[in-house]
Amino acid sequence: MKFADLLYAAIQRSEIPLRFEPGAEEAVAKPVTEFLQAWLEAHEPASQDSPFDAGRQAVITQLLEELAGRSEIPTV
Repeated sequence: MKFADLLYAAIQRSEIPLRFEPGAEEAVAKPVTEFLQAWLEAHEPASQDSPFDAGRQAVITQLLEELAGRSEIPTV
C-alpha cells in the first residue's frame, strides 16, 4: 500500500465538505504531504559519522520514499 492511498482514505472519511469534488483528495493531501516531507527533512542528521546518525538517516530516507510514493509501506 502506498502512503498516498492511506492519506486519501483518511481524507475521504473526514467531514471536509469538498471531499465530493473531483480531485479534492489530492488538493487536501498535497499540503499535508509537503509538510511531512519538510518535517522529515528537518530531522535529517548533519552527518552520518555515527551508527546512530546513519540509522536515523536510513529511516528518514525510507519514510521519504514512502511519502513520495516510490516505495510501498511495509506490512506487518
